[in-house]
Amino acid sequence: MHTTLIILLMLTSSLIGWSQTPKKTYQGQGQVQEVDTSPRPIQQQYQTTFAFEDAGIYISNEFDGARLNGALMKEDTLMVWITPENAPINPSPWYAFKIWSDEPKEALVKFTYQNAKHRYFPKLSRDGESWQPLDSANYQEFNKGEADFGPNSLPETVVIKLSLDADTLWVAGQELQTSKHIFAWIDSLSQQSYISYSDIGESRLGRPMRNMKISEGKQEDKIVMVFGRQHPPEVTGWLAMKAFVETLTGDSKLAQKFRKEYTTYVVPLMNPDGVDLGHWRHSAGGVDLNRDWNQFYHPETRAVRDFLRKKTDEGAKLYFGVDFHSTWDDIYYTLDSVSVTNTPGLMAEWLSSIEDNIPDYEINAKGSVNGTGVSKNFLFREFGAESLVYEVGDNTPRPFVRQKGQVAAEQLMRLLLDRE
Repeated sequence: MHTTLIILLMLTSSLIGWSQTPKKTYQGQGQVQEVDTSPRPIQQQYQTTFAFEDAGIYISNEFDGARLNGALMKEDTLMVWITPENAPINPSPWYAFKIWSDEPKEALVKFTYQNAKHRYFPKLSRDGESWQPLDSANYQEFNKGEADFGPNSLPETVVIKLSLDADTLWVAGQELQTSKHIFAWIDSLSQQSYISYSDIGESRLGRPMRNMKISEGKQEDKIVMVFGRQHPPEVTGWLAMKAFVETLTGDSKLAQKFRKEYTTYVVPLMNPDGVDLGHWRHSAGGVDLNRDWNQFYHPETRAVRDFLRKKTDEGAKLYFGVDFHSTWDDIYYTLDSVSVTNTPGLMAEWLSSIEDNIPDYEINAKGSVNGTGVSKNFLFREFGAESLVYEVGDNTPRPFVRQKGQVAAEQLMRLLLDRE
């Protein structure tokens, strides 16, 4: 029986990056504010199955997307330890593990985090594919709002009760959506004659940066860019992006007309290493990729930058870019109010039309200074594109997530075509 917490190993590979000055700057507020995104080492998660044979309980992190850094049985409670890939880091801990028992029983599982508070409400699955939220009656929080990580603060913890048996039970912060799931989705869509994909580069650890092309046009002079999963746990953003893209690829007359006029490119998995390694937020380069769109120290952001530069050098124009994320609540982070884009007024029209086409929905939009190294600012500064970071709430009901993705795509297609 394991009674010792696993000590994490440090991955200390030599990491080298480079940057390049943008070719063109469009009108907007603020100077570029550099944030150091040079590569940093990460802690490699030790993968194993913890066997507590006296209790007849087993818990494992031996699968892609797992995050479980240690486990200890204390009296009748299984203590699980969740730590990040490195620090400092946004304190939004991801967790995912498999658990089972020799005999049917109920078990208490207590989460312990390193300098972080519990964020994601547990999801359960019996096959790793179909997921349901834990019954709230089996979920209890302690010291909520009291943890400030000072010397006298009480740690914020969560205890859940699970019904175990010999069949594997998967427990995760959100539905598990790794590169396997996303690449299978790309393969499925690519059965359509107007959808194809190619790899525009590799991640730091050699995983493919897969880029999907959606077009029925004879030329690629008008481009829309879609991407997401820069932050591994942000699954609701991926689900909204999935619905958005599936609407663009659908059979409606609107979608068919749009595909003849506009080419859409989709990089649905910007951080394949972080997703498959079960990271809280960072890439295998140890940084938040959505701060690297100024310096381009990392191969993931460079792949998209170089791809778009090649397309615009060939004569295409980028009209719109959207980067899907997740946070506590739905927020549309737009450009600042003085930015002059390729499609003046499009963002305000688009947000208003989304609101008008979803009953009782009120848009929460926030314009932000364009001087930071996030994706939307790069897409505007270099290409003049209307762009935003679209944040989807962690606990937004999944049918509503899909509805918002569908409506957003429909209204974008309509508005762009109306400008022809």
